[in-house]
Amino acid sequence: MANLTRRQRVRAGADGSDNDEFPRPRRNNDAESSGNNNSDGNGDLHSENTGDDEYDDDSKEQRLTLMEEVLLLGLKDKEGYTSFWNDCISSGLRGCILIELAFRGKIELEKSGVLTRRKNLLSRKIVLKEEGLTGDVLLDEALRHVKDTKPEETVPTWIEYLSGETWNPLKLHYQLRQVRERLAKNLVEKGVLTTEKQNFVVFDMTTHPVVDSGVKQKLIKKCQDALLTKWTNNVHKMNRRVLSLLMLANAADVLENALAPLGDDDYDLAMRRLRELLDLDCEQQAQRLIQMHSTNGSLDEESNAARSSSSNGRGERGSVAAMVAAAEVMWSVIAAFNK
Repeated sequence: MANLTRRQRVRAGADGSDNDEFPRPRRNNDAESSGNNNSDGNGDLHSENTGDDEYDDDSKEQRLTLMEEVLLLGLKDKEGYTSFWNDCISSGLRGCILIELAFRGKIELEKSGVLTRRKNLLSRKIVLKEEGLTGDVLLDEALRHVKDTKPEETVPTWIEYLSGETWNPLKLHYQLRQVRERLAKNLVEKGVLTTEKQNFVVFDMTTHPVVDSGVKQKLIKKCQDALLTKWTNNVHKMNRRVLSLLMLANAADVLENALAPLGDDDYDLAMRRLRELLDLDCEQQAQRLIQMHSTNGSLDEESNAARSSSSNGRGERGSVAAMVAAAEVMWSVIAAFNK
């Protein structure tokens, strides 16, 4: 859905012009609404970086969800809104929501290849794994839609439903509305953004400028380091949240904002490595992960306990089986944007 960006392309942020997102112009008289470089091609499940400890120097600080990170990359620091010309961020944020739900152990893909004909990632449907609430309003709203939908739907279909891009009028009630505005308010509560009102001649617009630039700079550095100093040729040794951030930020057309400050040589290297990630066969990577899981299926209790202890306040599941299930959803979402 989103292609690699070119450095020469002028970019001021990232935002869609879809009708369910901010910034929303209002007339003045309107009332305000509320890795190490490892070329080993044979991944080891024990060495896979499945937790979120990597890059977390500020582990005691309030963490951001994948959706909030992608939005923050697209926001203009001073202006506090995203570009009107970006028509990719809406669907990109919905993909982030699905991955975030999978990381928290709430959804997974239907089983395939055991008693039935093996299906590819994009044809496997999302099924409810655990119906307990996450505490995040957006995630819980999406989770309720998944729970109440019979028969189940595939990842590409859910991205369309949640974005309101379906041609089926009976499915429009699945659309998540005001996603960017709600995410921005979450970031305001976390002290990253603030809320202001800007006047554009005949319109007032609520904006959310960045007030904690350190958080955004760390996010930018995370993206840069993942493609440069901490790059690994074995994608299964890459932190899964960082991998998701890179792929979904690119799908949302906001990753360029993180890479633009690099020097020419580093920028070219980062783009080549990003191209390598985009060229990966998602189906093959998901199958490889399952094979690794089968080969290393007899992990001892101590290893499983270590993975569980790496779970954080997001409520993510630490077991190997849960990690594989979450990774399948991740690869399916990535495949939906790369098809």
